[in-house]
Amino acid sequence: MKILISADMEGATGVTWPADVLPGTPQWERCRSMFTSDVNAAAVGFFDGGADEVLVNEAHWTMRNLLLEQLDERVEMLTGRHKALSMVEGVQHGDVDGIAFVGYHAGAGAEGVLAHTYLANSITGVWLNDVRASEGLLNAHLVAEYGVPVVLVTGDDVACEDALGYAPEALKVAVKDHVSRYAAVCRTPARTAADIRAAAKAATGLAIRQEPVSAGPFTVAVEFDAEHLAAAATVVPGVARIGERKAAYTGATMYEAIRTFKAVTTIASAAIEEQYG
Repeated sequence: MKILISADMEGATGVTWPADVLPGTPQWERCRSMFTSDVNAAAVGFFDGGADEVLVNEAHWTMRNLLLEQLDERVEMLTGRHKALSMVEGVQHGDVDGIAFVGYHAGAGAEGVLAHTYLANSITGVWLNDVRASEGLLNAHLVAEYGVPVVLVTGDDVACEDALGYAPEALKVAVKDHVSRYAAVCRTPARTAADIRAAAKAATGLAIRQEPVSAGPFTVAVEFDAEHLAAAATVVPGVARIGERKAAYTGATMYEAIRTFKAVTTIASAAIEEQYG
């Protein structure tokens, strides 16, 4: 049995504000260890439950945040950027039985600690077929096309509530309770590690490959905080403006939709000026 862990950082233990997740800051250095603890606890729990392999795919920012030397020796880690499936890279090879979303968070425009969707603050909302979408929802639809179920989700309590909509059967572990965008009531790493390990062990029983499912076509609408970003997004073929700050497109599959979404966010990022957005 092989488990893939998609590891994001905003939903990790102890993380509550931007410096906690921005590479190069002292706070990021401190929080890397807690992030690694969450991921390692999930991996060990899956091994406890009978998994033969655990592959961790780094999914945050530069995708170079986890401390490899602190992971269980049985774990393998995929680190670095520019991967075909980004946050869920590795799911497409036909050998993954279940996936865990560790350190996930709520989507742009929603309540939740450091809530966003791909871009930290320039996107104010994403909708998938008219449903407000988090990264978890987008990725859940993507992995379904490869027959891989989401078996575990960790993050703040809002992220866990969000996961009820896209992975109702998955185990959920809240490592902190949302107070505001930059504040949370946090559990200690020792406590969250124990909770995550126990949940991962139980979640191993859900890791059963399924028939690939595509619910397409998928229409994705993206709302930005400035009109010029919506205009910039239309450089991507198939993307059109549907409002002053909103652009949309349709993909036949979630694979196509997520690839276009990556292009849209990359173009929008390049159009952001430091002070004026």
